[in-house]
Amino acid sequence: MATRSATPPSLLFWLVLAAIVVVADQVTKTLILGWFQYGEVRPVTSFFNLVRVHNTGAAFSFLADASGWQRWFFIGLGLAASAFIVWMIRGNPTQKLFCFAVTMIMGGALGNVVDRMLHGYVVDFLQFRFGFLEGLFRGGYFPSFNLADSAITLGAVCLILDEILRVRRSR
Repeated sequence: MATRSATPPSLLFWLVLAAIVVVADQVTKTLILGWFQYGEVRPVTSFFNLVRVHNTGAAFSFLADASGWQRWFFIGLGLAASAFIVWMIRGNPTQKLFCFAVTMIMGGALGNVVDRMLHGYVVDFLQFRFGFLEGLFRGGYFPSFNLADSAITLGAVCLILDEILRVRRSR
């Protein structure tokens, strides 16, 4: 019996996966915008709240106090990164973990780009509090984030894992 090698997922597969991330991100943000007032906090557990905050900056509100130019800068950066990611996926179609990782990053980046284009800010709504963070963050509250940010983080973790596995395979 002849063995068949698995065909790697197509670029279309990865683009659809990124689109699913964008849609899921936008649906959750739309729900938050409809159900919460700006600044409203609804405790879910002793360490987790749903909130509605707006971030005009990047991660950890970097550049949030800039005069407005950062909106267009982050839109351009997200679009440029997404184009580069498509190029990387096309060049490495057999590296499934790598393609998954950069697809998550692209989906998250585009989810936040949509927010910046529609609202001028990113809607964040997931808030965690951990006592051990009190020295780093006021009250121990980790900066609020959203599904897009979670996808970017998952992608970054998968990129690190992919590199660790690649190095181990080369030994």
